[in-house]
Amino acid sequence: MKLDNPHLDHFPSLVAMFFDRAARGGEDPFLWRKADRVWHPLSWRQVANQVAALAHNLREMGLKDGDRVVLVSENRPEWCIADLGIMAAGCITVPTYTTNTERDHQHILDNSGATAVIVSTAKLARTLMPAVTRSDAHIVITMESLRVGQQGDVAIHDWEPLVTGGDAWLDGAKARAAAMTREDTACLIYTSGTGGAPRGVMQHHGAILHNAAGAAEVLVNDFGIGDEEVFLSFLPLSHAYEHSGGQFLPIMVGAQIYYSEGLEKLVSNIEETRPTIMVVVPRLFEVIRARMIKSVEKQGKLANWMLNQALRVGEKDYERRMGLLDRPVDLLLDKLFRPKIGQRFGGRMKALVSGGAPLNPEIGVFFHSIGLTLLQGYGQTEAGPVISCNRPSAGIKMDTVGPPLMNTEVKIADDGEILVRGELVMKGYWRNDAETARVVVDGWLHTGDIGHIDDKGRIVITDRKKDLIVNDKGDNVSPQRVEGMLTLQPEILQAMVYGDKRPHLVGLLVPDPEWMAEWAEAEGLPKDLCRLREHEKFRAALRAAVDRVNGQLSVIEKVRKFDFADEPFTIENEQMTPSMKIRRHVLREVYADKIAALYKG
Repeated sequence: MKLDNPHLDHFPSLVAMFFDRAARGGEDPFLWRKADRVWHPLSWRQVANQVAALAHNLREMGLKDGDRVVLVSENRPEWCIADLGIMAAGCITVPTYTTNTERDHQHILDNSGATAVIVSTAKLARTLMPAVTRSDAHIVITMESLRVGQQGDVAIHDWEPLVTGGDAWLDGAKARAAAMTREDTACLIYTSGTGGAPRGVMQHHGAILHNAAGAAEVLVNDFGIGDEEVFLSFLPLSHAYEHSGGQFLPIMVGAQIYYSEGLEKLVSNIEETRPTIMVVVPRLFEVIRARMIKSVEKQGKLANWMLNQALRVGEKDYERRMGLLDRPVDLLLDKLFRPKIGQRFGGRMKALVSGGAPLNPEIGVFFHSIGLTLLQGYGQTEAGPVISCNRPSAGIKMDTVGPPLMNTEVKIADDGEILVRGELVMKGYWRNDAETARVVVDGWLHTGDIGHIDDKGRIVITDRKKDLIVNDKGDNVSPQRVEGMLTLQPEILQAMVYGDKRPHLVGLLVPDPEWMAEWAEAEGLPKDLCRLREHEKFRAALRAAVDRVNGQLSVIEKVRKFDFADEPFTIENEQMTPSMKIRRHVLREVYADKIAALYKG
């Protein structure tokens, strides 16, 4: 679907935008899923009919304007249909992570006061249903049938009958969508809780439309919109970043969406679907970088020479200091090396957009060097969520997050905090007026991030206000910067540094399991962290990695001592958020004794 300037279109609601695009798209493919090793499409018309049918049936079940509907599903076409169907019924979507515990589900069900729940699989229902039975949600819709011996207080409905026969209800759904306003709440997205219990962010239709239009303007003016734009959806759609950037941006620009089969098959999915845009988190780039380096190392001297030359010349090009002698090498790489890398990413990738957490500039320069455009974005759930994004027209600089999106105001407070104003700012936290009043003052969202704006209008973030380590001398240290540098070392998978009100920093490390296994085998030692951690030679290898990083840090940033975490930081052990950020307050509590021991002696 070719749309010249999609960002200029103005709609009263997200659903009105969708129905407009569906009318234009007709029988063209829109949503793709893989089954039996083959990709299968749903057309724009098919999806519109299913959305209309679901909206009608939700109203028939008694749901009213403003009712909340919890959505628990992995990324798949039904996710998009459910989300749009809920909104088309005049209700509010409450997306939740598939990794949520029963306690997490209970908090969201109770806090949101949800009336109904849509869940994809029996596996996800096992964690969800105990919480549902203790909540006010008495309607459950299942995308895949649940085996239920008898119905209790909760009425369980199968998906298929509810999304059939939408032709009859399409006009009514369009009329309801046109009657909505941009001020109406579209969804409640619960923040991932790096610092405590999740809070429900009320995102209105206008906030997400503002985000999609701003991102579309970057695509149109810096990359051009083609007849066949393709997004590969990988990050959880329950995350605001993927919800706006991986669902509603593609709808706005008339793109197709393929749903990835997961991390293990991501590389093959990229080659098969040949996306033009991908929205990902920095951790994925770090993994891809490490795997690419390891793969090239096994391919012999020529491949290694080419990678090293690409990194050398690429860094010079990024810093705009490429010399005459570098030009022939760069041309050779353009002919023999970079196209092969491009093919591994499908061959038509316009941009990889990184968000959700800070990106180490070294990672960005690496991808620039191998011929891929990597853009770092910035935002938070409370702002739709995208606030700014790097773009070629502003000059891509990896230690910035680019200029603000179209129609977005940004200023820096006296204490360095980044403040944001515009339609993208949330209406508030659900049932939490006090916290809303603290965060949004006179229309300005207080982001909690510290930074400044450079001479090209690009935002530079130096740290989270609440994450800043203040040592015993009053010096401020950015833990994310130090941790990011540590996890670039091949020996280190994860890291958390600490030093608040202390004389120096200490660290908790999770060794990289692949590196650890190879090292242990070479040394003839057991591949077991519990035993290796006591081995002096193993600790010395990790110490060497930490010292390499310390060599690039100021005196106050150096990690003086470290110990090993008992296990990796994961979503399951609640030491990491679903958006792959560490939960500092949890780690400080779990490892309080180890941290204290590092300051003794």
